[in-house]
Amino acid sequence: MTAVGRVLDQPDGPPVALVTGATGGIGTAVCRALGAQGYAVVVHDFAKAEAGKALATDLPAATYVDGDISDPEVAPRLVAAAVDRWGRLDVVVNNAGIARQIPHRDLDAVPDEFWHQVLGVNLLGPWQVSRAAAPSLRATRGTIINVASLAGLTVSGSSIPYAVSKAGLIHLTKLLAVALAPEIRVNAIAPGYIDTPLTHDWTALRDTVSERAPLGRLGTPEDAAAAVQCLLNSPYTTGAVLTVDGGLHLS
Repeated sequence: MTAVGRVLDQPDGPPVALVTGATGGIGTAVCRALGAQGYAVVVHDFAKAEAGKALATDLPAATYVDGDISDPEVAPRLVAAAVDRWGRLDVVVNNAGIARQIPHRDLDAVPDEFWHQVLGVNLLGPWQVSRAAAPSLRATRGTIINVASLAGLTVSGSSIPYAVSKAGLIHLTKLLAVALAPEIRVNAIAPGYIDTPLTHDWTALRDTVSERAPLGRLGTPEDAAAAVQCLLNSPYTTGAVLTVDGGLHLS
């Protein structure tokens, strides 16, 4: 696990955010939005050191940490990267996730190992990070925001394991909102289709969203980052799930 980055010259220190899965479309947009607001950022991803270090260097104050989020030893190291460097942790954005397109009707096309992989990254990872971060977040009366999916709310998604993992993450959000109150707020965003490098070639889904979403366009990483900022700026909101889908769930 490696760390690189720069630190703002602020005598009192900036607020600090941890963003997992930060080098993808949504994660990068969230990091940039937080950096623009004056946050120092722990930029996390797995086996993407070149992109992660470049992003960390580009932000006003950031450090890159590499590690498999499903590994229970990684979460404490991510929290330590924030606390050891800046002395605090204010925000956790559990964004790391994996997906694969597998038709829901083709049950035999789902390898057993994919269930373990997707649940390990999409559900166990956020649990481990949230648990490890809780003591530091209590001290700052901080916030956890989980990046779930519209697939966790509706019968949709790139695969059944993916949809189940996001449904679990949504319920985890609500359970933690109660368990960690009143010191820590826990909320989630539920994006629909967001145009990222991972999803850009999913042509059929892109066309469906463009035709059916009331707002008549695809979602962008910046749309998801704006939803994260909305929840950060909502001090009386916890246990909420904010859909970011252009109204697709209404169609």
